[in-house]
Amino acid sequence: MPPHPLDLELPKHVDEALAGYLADRRALGERMEENFTSAVDALADFVLGGGKRIRPTFAWWGWRAAGGDPEGELAGAVLTAVSSLELIQACALVHDDLMDASETRRGMPTVHVRFARRHRREGWLGEPERFGLAASVLIGDVALAWADDMLFAAGLPTDALQRLSLPWRDMRTEMLAGQYLDVLTQARGDSSPDAALRIDRLKTAAYTVERPLHMGAAIGGASPELVDGLRSFGTDIGVAFQLRDDLLGVFGDPAVTGKPAGDDLREGKRTLLVALGMRFGADVLHEALGKPDLDVAMVDEVRARLREVGAVDAVEERIAELTASALLALERAPVAEPAGERLAELAVSATKRTY
Repeated sequence: MPPHPLDLELPKHVDEALAGYLADRRALGERMEENFTSAVDALADFVLGGGKRIRPTFAWWGWRAAGGDPEGELAGAVLTAVSSLELIQACALVHDDLMDASETRRGMPTVHVRFARRHRREGWLGEPERFGLAASVLIGDVALAWADDMLFAAGLPTDALQRLSLPWRDMRTEMLAGQYLDVLTQARGDSSPDAALRIDRLKTAAYTVERPLHMGAAIGGASPELVDGLRSFGTDIGVAFQLRDDLLGVFGDPAVTGKPAGDDLREGKRTLLVALGMRFGADVLHEALGKPDLDVAMVDEVRARLREVGAVDAVEERIAELTASALLALERAPVAEPAGERLAELAVSATKRTY
């Protein structure tokens, strides 16, 4: 069965759904309080200014895997519902940038930096950085609230909403638990591989792949066997996706990643790459990790040492193992085509990004 035009141009349709929803919210915000529009505009710029629409894509294909028909009357409502995941992602990234004190995202100033600069430019009272902090917390909260609003106003039948309420509820809790575990692990200086993988499972895998697939399948009324298979696939691909991201955080080209080279090292991220580097004897990590003024020469030294001790190869091997186990779970699941083929393609594209 060939892909439907909606399948082929899904990111474009997600963008259109998000743009329309955010325009409606802006109009409401302007009637409510004109000054609020600057916050809404910042959120819209962030949401519409980039991103691969990975989460809506996996949710859509979870629905298609359960037999969802893009020609059917529910297709538009499903598209709107899965698009709401981008607002969950916006909440996570806006808050993550604040917690990590990141200066840029997708090559642009992060939200807290943008509002601190505005405060400074306008000569307002108080500290610019505290204003930026407050604004980014609130804008992230708006994104989280509007994700709920967008999902539950999408027009899905009551029974579908009831089925997807469990993965939706659990996904949000898992994401926030993973965020907290991330900052807690950094504060404790826990550089164990186990801690890194727990963060990957909660903070990334659950809300990036596993739960979006679960949501889509739930909307389609999937069998327990299909849900279990998709979740197994999603968990492994989600962790592999994050491990690839960790490699990009150290070795990635800033022109591609939109973040300065070695930013994860400056932020003190306790990734599996870092954990294995320390275990394998890359002592330079102790000096570099969490150093805000880490220069390019030291980043290059860390990169070289991580390669020398075998940490990079070990992470690449783990990515390959997870991808293989995910594809096996997908093969065994009762997936309706063309979803099986497309999900296998997505698994490869999510985990084979180059740096």
